[in-house]
Amino acid sequence: MKLTIKYTGLLLAAALTFSACEKLEDVNKNPNEPEAVDAGVLFTSSIRSSLTTSVNQSYLLGNCAAQLAAKTVRTEIDAYNWNSFTNVWEGYYNSLSNLIEAEVAAKEAGNEAMQGAIKVMKSWMFSQLTLAYGDIPYTEAIQGASDQNWFPKYDSQEDILIGDAGLIKELESATALLSGSGSIEGDILYYGDATAWTKFANSLKLRLLMYVSNSVDVTTEIDACISAGNLFESNADNAALVFTGNFPNEFPLVPMKEGDFDAVNLGIRAFEAMSEQKDPRLMEYARPKNVEAMMASDTVKAVYGGAVNGSENTDVCPKDGSRLGLRYYNYPGHPMADAMANGIIMTYAEVEFLIAEAAQKGISSEDAEAHYKSGIQASIEQYTMDYDAMGWNDFNDFYTNATGVSYDGTLASLWKQKWLSMFFSGLDPYFELRRWLHESDYVWADLGFVTAPCENTNNDMLPMRFLYPGNESSLNPDHYKDAVSKLNEGNTQNSKIWVVSK
Repeated sequence: MKLTIKYTGLLLAAALTFSACEKLEDVNKNPNEPEAVDAGVLFTSSIRSSLTTSVNQSYLLGNCAAQLAAKTVRTEIDAYNWNSFTNVWEGYYNSLSNLIEAEVAAKEAGNEAMQGAIKVMKSWMFSQLTLAYGDIPYTEAIQGASDQNWFPKYDSQEDILIGDAGLIKELESATALLSGSGSIEGDILYYGDATAWTKFANSLKLRLLMYVSNSVDVTTEIDACISAGNLFESNADNAALVFTGNFPNEFPLVPMKEGDFDAVNLGIRAFEAMSEQKDPRLMEYARPKNVEAMMASDTVKAVYGGAVNGSENTDVCPKDGSRLGLRYYNYPGHPMADAMANGIIMTYAEVEFLIAEAAQKGISSEDAEAHYKSGIQASIEQYTMDYDAMGWNDFNDFYTNATGVSYDGTLASLWKQKWLSMFFSGLDPYFELRRWLHESDYVWADLGFVTAPCENTNNDMLPMRFLYPGNESSLNPDHYKDAVSKLNEGNTQNSKIWVVSK
C-alpha cells in the first residue's frame, strides 16, 4: 500500500530550477501523504478483510457444503454443481497482500513479536487456500510489487503444508518469534497478547497435522504437539474476531438484503441432530419458524425446522427450514440479538475434539472421553449457558441423558459432535467432512449424521476441491497449465488433492 506520485509537466519544470545536486525523489514527495502505511494499520486491515471473507464463505459455502445449513434458492453448492468460488481466491490473496507488506515493515523494524503474529495469520490464510484448491501460488505469491514476479509458480500442496518452508514449519517459527522482542501492533484479534498468539499457533499446527494425517504418517508430530501443550485452554483463547457493530467492523451479513438472507436455512441434518438431543445451540443457530407468532403471544412455543440440501425441486427436496439465528442477521420485525456473531477462525472446542480424536486413534495417551466431553461443553457454552430452556439442569445432565451424546468410543459419534460445533467456522466444516468421508472410503452411511444431498449432480460424491479461477489461465498461463496437468481429472471439482489422495 505504497503511494506512487506521478510526475507532472509542472513538477518537472519546477525541478529544473533546483541545483544539480538536488535529488529529484526528494522534490517528488508530498509531506502530507505517507509513502508507506504503518504495519499495524496493514495488520488490522488484513485481519478484518480475511475474517469478512471467512464469514461470507461460512454462510455461502462452508455451512452448506457440510450440511449444517442448506440453500433454499441457487442451490449449486448443495447440489454439487461447483465452480471456482473466485471470492475465496481473491479474498484471501487480497488480505495476504496487506499481510506480506506488514511483515516486510515488521522485519525492517526488528519487531519479532509482530512478525510472529503475522506468520500465524499467513499460515491460516494460505491453509484455507490450499485446502480449498490444492496446489496454489505460495512461495512466490504476492511478489509482483516487490520482486516484479508477476507469474508465481504453484507449489505442491504437500510442500505448502509439510515442506521445509511449509505452513507447519512457519507456525513453529512463529512461536519462536512471538517470545522475542517488540509488540504486536494493530491487533484486533488478541489485542497484542503474544501468549494468546502462541496458543493459536500451536492449536493451528495441531489442526493442520490432523488434516495431513491421511496422506503422511504424522503420529509422532501430533503426539508431540499435544504433549507440549500451550494450546487453547478455554473459550477465552478462541481465535475469533469480535465485530463491534459499526462500519467497517460490522458482522459481514448485516448489510445483506432480506431475500439473500432467506436463501440459507438451517440444514435438516443439523436440525435433526440437535432436536433429537435437545441441544441448547439450536436456539442460537436458528430462529423459530413461527417467530412472529411468538412475538404476538407468550403462550406460543418455538417451532424449528431444517431445509433439505439439494436441488430447488421443493417437492423432492423440501426447503421449509428455520432462518439462521438472531446473532447472524438483524431481520426486520424480529427480535435483535444482544450481540452479533464473531468471526471464527478456531475454537477451544475444536482443539478438544482434535485431542479426543488423536486419543481415540491411539496417537495420544490423553483421555479421549474427557476431551470429547470438554469439546461439547466448550461449544455449547461458547454460545449459551441456557440449559434450562431445553429441559436440562446443567451440562452434566445434558451430557449424561441427552440422546446420542455421551461417549461411545466411535469416531463417527466424535465427528458428529465436532461437526455440530463448527457452525460458521469458515470453510473448515467442508474440509473436515471431506477428511472424514475419505477415512470412511466415501461411504456416507459410515458417518450416520449426514447423507448424500437430495438430487445432487455428482453421483453422491462430495466434491474434492474448488476449481481454479478462470482468469488464472490468462494471467498466469504457464504455471496454471502445469498445476492443472498434475490433477488426475484436470481442473474439476472431483480431482483429488494431496490431503485426500491416499
